[in-house]
Parts: sequence; C-alpha cells; structure tokens
Amino acid sequence: MPGRITVALLFGGRSSEHSISCATASGVLSAIDRERFDVIPIGVTRDGAFVLETDDAERFRLNPDALPSVEDNGSRVHFPVSAASREFTITRDGVTRSLGDVDIAFPILHGPFGEDGTIQGLFELTGLPYVGNGVLASALGMDKHFTKTVAEAAGIAVAPWVTITRTGWSDDRDGWRSRAGVIGLPAFVKPARAGSSVGVSRIDTWDELDAALEVAFAEDDKALVETGISGREIECGILGGRRGGVPRVSVAGEVVVSNGGFYDFAAKYLNTPGVDLVCPADLDDDVLAEMRRLAALAFEAIGGSGLARVDFFLTPTGFVLNEINTMPGFTPISMFPSCWLASGVSYPELITELIELGLEASR
Repeated sequence: MPGRITVALLFGGRSSEHSISCATASGVLSAIDRERFDVIPIGVTRDGAFVLETDDAERFRLNPDALPSVEDNGSRVHFPVSAASREFTITRDGVTRSLGDVDIAFPILHGPFGEDGTIQGLFELTGLPYVGNGVLASALGMDKHFTKTVAEAAGIAVAPWVTITRTGWSDDRDGWRSRAGVIGLPAFVKPARAGSSVGVSRIDTWDELDAALEVAFAEDDKALVETGISGREIECGILGGRRGGVPRVSVAGEVVVSNGGFYDFAAKYLNTPGVDLVCPADLDDDVLAEMRRLAALAFEAIGGSGLARVDFFLTPTGFVLNEINTMPGFTPISMFPSCWLASGVSYPELITELIELGLEASR
C-alpha cells in the first residue's frame, strides 16, 4: 500500500479574492482524505508573507458578516532551497525547524499572485509537483483579453470587446470612448486580471464608462469593455485526462438570476436573493454535447491541465465563451464541485483526483 502523501495547502494571497481563497481552504481542510493525506496549511497574508496556519476548517469558513483572512502570526514558511530538496522549513521567534518533505503543493489561490502563473513559476523553479494548471495556462486563463484572443483563434465564439489600459485611457479618453462606442449596450466593464466579479460594472449608457473604468482600474491596469450577451449562463467543470488522455467535462450547471442584476461578488458569495445555482442544468443531449466539446476545446487551447471551470452564455445562435477559470471557487457549494457531484464525483473524491493528477504530471 502506498505511503501517506504530504500536501502543502496554500491559500489566502495578495489578491482581492483573499477571503474566497480562505473559504476554499475551509472546504478542502474539512473534506480531504485524512487516511491518505497529511496536510501542511500554509496561509499567504495580504502582504504576501507565507505563514504556518492552523489545520482548522472552521476558522476559515465563509461568514458574510466577517470574511475569513490569513493574519500574520509571526511565523515564516520557507520553500525548498533547491530543486534537489522537498523540505519545507519554518522560522518562528528566531528558531528554524523542519516541516518535513512535501510531496505536492495544492495552491487554492484565486486571482493575481496565485492563479496567474506566478506561484506556479515558483513551484517549477523549486521542482515541486503541484495541483492544477501550469504557468502558461494559468496566465492565459487569468487574463481575459488573452483568453478571448486564444479562444477566438480556436474557433470559439466570444463577446465583442475592446481592451483599454490605464495609461491609454489617461492619454486619450476621447479616442478610447470612440473605440468602445462600437460595442453594443448594455456593456460590461471588467478588470482584465481579476476574478469573482470583483471590479465588474454593467453600463447602460456611455456616460457611465468613466466611473466603471475607475472601478476596474482599481483592480488592474488593463480593462475590457465587452458587449453584454443575452443568454443563459451555463458553466461546467473540467478535469484533465489521465496519462495524457482527453479532458473530462462534467454536466452543466446554470446560474439563474431573477433579481434583475448580474452574477456579481455578492451574488456569488453573500447569499444575494434572486440568484440560484441549478445543477444539472436543463439541456438537451445535443446541446450538452456541444457545450462539452467547446469546453474541452477551450481547455486544450490554453494548454490546460488539472482543472478548470468554463463559463458560457447560451444564446439562440449557440454558445458564447465568457471565461476560463483555472482555479475555480472550490467550496463544497461552488459550481465546480457541484457540477462534478452531479456527474458522480463526490467532493472528497474530487480533491483526491486533483492531487493524483498533479502527482502524475510530475512523473
């Protein structure tokens, strides 16, 4: 029987999705198979310090009245000193001790500095196996401009868009207003590299563009102005194929918004009335098959591995890709695990499968 596997679970981080990452950690800590895996919980503070956290799922459970966070407890976790080692160490009160060898890192970090290829680059430099997508796929999936560019080149429909940088907007507002004006209304203004709908605004008149861009630029120095698409919001989960096989795609889930708004941060995480996640979604077999084909195509187009959630709008003329999320929300009630549960894979089984995929990729 194989020996126990030590998993370094990284969560928190420097992005605006810090608390959602902590909530994801709560879910994983509560469900990971303790018969097979030993867990080293490593929190990343909002300032980017790596600290040893308590192995306590309740401490990081999502509470709308007090969002969870990683606090600086004075400890410092150090990665292996070279690719020839898997040993993590910790320094506290001037004393350094070993945390032992780590078999695989599980980065449940959302947004910049975690989901965008940066932490994946650190794992690659230190030769540490890890769960999820590699550097390139993570970077492409994080940047909505390049996600759309790659998807469009692969023959997948995307919403028309214009990308505006903070400097470009500052230098030539009238010119960019004119370029954005070809986008139909309503439109959505989004940071290029943020998630959980942070910094996203809907605009119904072009008079609202300035304020919406300021909100987006608070998250990133690049923003997209994108045509609003009228259609059903359909999402699915992807698991990488074993031994280089084809990606596996879950059944579809649907975001049903009946309150007149859109699926923003509050709707996703703060129990906003009038927003429901329905899984499995009611789709004809042929429509479901087409969604699965396009989702797998998008995953392969960015060079995906491990996992992703692919989001579409289903319109009268077919599917339009919204985004590819390379480290989707992973709380037990999030869409990604919900779609896999409806596909016959439980939450603990999903965690185990992701770890095994990461170990397989490192061999």
